[in-house]
Parts: sequence; structure tokens; C-alpha cells
Amino acid sequence: MKITSAEFIISAVGPQQYPKDRLPEIALVGRSNVGKSSLINKMLSRKAIARTSSRPGKTQTLNYFKVNNQMYFVDFPGYGYAKVSKSIKSTWGSMIDAYLSKREELKFVVQLVDIRHAPSKDDVSMYEYCKELGIPTIVVATKGDKISRGRWLQHLKVIRQTLNFQSTDALIVFSTEMGQGRDELWGEILRRLKGKQESPEESAHILEGNE
Repeated sequence: MKITSAEFIISAVGPQQYPKDRLPEIALVGRSNVGKSSLINKMLSRKAIARTSSRPGKTQTLNYFKVNNQMYFVDFPGYGYAKVSKSIKSTWGSMIDAYLSKREELKFVVQLVDIRHAPSKDDVSMYEYCKELGIPTIVVATKGDKISRGRWLQHLKVIRQTLNFQSTDALIVFSTEMGQGRDELWGEILRRLKGKQESPEESAHILEGNE
């Protein structure tokens, strides 16, 4: 995927601030410090279009990034950070619930999990909620460079089992350091936006993180 333009548009806190141009939207969700900002920067071929932070829980809005004037990446607040106040968490919950359940432009969710660990309760809850709403999901196992390639399949198996992973979704290993997964993720995003169905061979290729 060649990126010809990528720009931050707005930090939105409600529907009145969401873009009105009806472009398809892709929500990116995950725990704090799972690597969402790094993934966005890698996917958009920009060094710092999404700012990484050493302070988890900093993102408290829906951050819109317009890509090639064709779609939006919508960066969600990181969940699962204990030091964020209950009032802020409640606000996040209401904002996220309204967006996921009512936003017509939302096409699917990209959910990030850390490949090194079994998905947390928050990860499972988010995945299950997307399934309850009927939202297609691409699960991205980040930090693939932190474990040996030979252990990927073992860790992916744990992720699938813990999430009760649905076969219609996709699971992709990603590493910003290695460049692993960028092409696979873009391929999956474009296929889904175009409404193409994968063959079983293509699905297995992505699930196993092959090149």
C-alpha cells in the first residue's frame, strides 16, 4: 500500500465532531502500551503522525487520521490502565459504546494484543463486544520481534483459544521493528473494504504470519 497522503484530522469526543464526508472508518483498539501509535506510524509510513507516550492512558479521545483521502483510521483510548480515574473510564465507555454501536461509517475493528501474553480480560471483553455487535475484527498480535519467530504459532494458538476466535476474522503478527505484518495488514484492510472474501489458503497464510 503506497501512502500518498496521511494527516491527523481531529480528536473527537462525540458525534458532533466526527467527519461528515462518509469515508469508511477503521477503529484501532487495544490496551495501553500495546503499540497502537507505533502501528499507526508504521502503517502510514510516518515517523510521528501518531504520538507515542511513556504515560499510558494519555489518549482520551477518538483520534481521526485520514489516509489517501480514502479512509480514516480511528485511534481509540487505550483500555485497561488502572491509574486512569473512574470518571474518565466511564466517559470513555460511553463514547466507545456509542461509536461502535451506532457509527455507520465504521467498517471493522483492528484489535491489538501483545503476542507475548494471553489476551487480558479487557481484550476478551472488547473482542466479545465486537462479536455481539456483529463487527468484523482483525486481531493484530504486536511486538512480534520480542519473541523468536519459531514461537509465533504457539502464541497465536493461545490468542485464538483465549478470545474464542472466529474463523471469519483474521490474525496477523506485527512488528514495527522488523516491518513484519505491514503488507499483510494492509492487504486484509483493502480486501475487507472492497468486500472480497479470502480463500482458505490466503486465510492460513495470514494467520500463520508467513511471508
